[in-house]
Amino acid sequence: MNFSIPRNNNSEMLLYIWKIIDIPTISQNDLLYKISFELFLFPPNEAISFINNCLDNQLLVKDNNLNFTLSKNLNQQLKNWQKKRKKAVLKKIISSKQITQIQSDTGKEKSTNFNVLINSFTDKGTLNRSVSISDTAFEILECDSAKGILKSRVKGSKEESYIIEINTKKKLVCHNCHDFVTRRADNKKFCKHLTKLFLLLKDKDETIAEFFLSKLAENINTWDFTS
Repeated sequence: MNFSIPRNNNSEMLLYIWKIIDIPTISQNDLLYKISFELFLFPPNEAISFINNCLDNQLLVKDNNLNFTLSKNLNQQLKNWQKKRKKAVLKKIISSKQITQIQSDTGKEKSTNFNVLINSFTDKGTLNRSVSISDTAFEILECDSAKGILKSRVKGSKEESYIIEINTKKKLVCHNCHDFVTRRADNKKFCKHLTKLFLLLKDKDETIAEFFLSKLAENINTWDFTS
């Protein structure tokens, strides 16, 4: 909203004043005081001249109680401005709340053990690719924290299926997709299938997901990532 002072245009100047004082009617003395001693727009003599000029040009209307109101036209302009201003303020409030919520949610996500653990085995690109895999592509065959075994079958992009097996006692991660075998295993990192499996497991039971991830993270160098 433009709040530059339009000193060379009486109608714009009067509208500018009313946007600030934000009351429907005002006495001459109060208006004079606000113009000269609160808003510091004109010295008293010039303020009186300005008010009289606005009355002469019917920009200001004097009612039966000798109070001033805006002319019908200026009052409508003021209402239109107030509506636009209200929409702009509400939009900013909503936007601010959304940003705050996103920041809050992000902060919560970053603070969870699961996110700290999963991020040590994957990266943003792999996380994004894992989202494209359908939940129905996974069939969890076994998930037993007491035995330390997690097994799942995964439908591949073609007809063949992949197998994922994690054994905490043998310290073994087995998987047979091309990306895992050729790029991820040597660096002890997750491919999109392993990443997706743990995201699904988190939704089902975050405690179990954290159990297997924490076991992996404890002594990662002693684990074998193989096909």
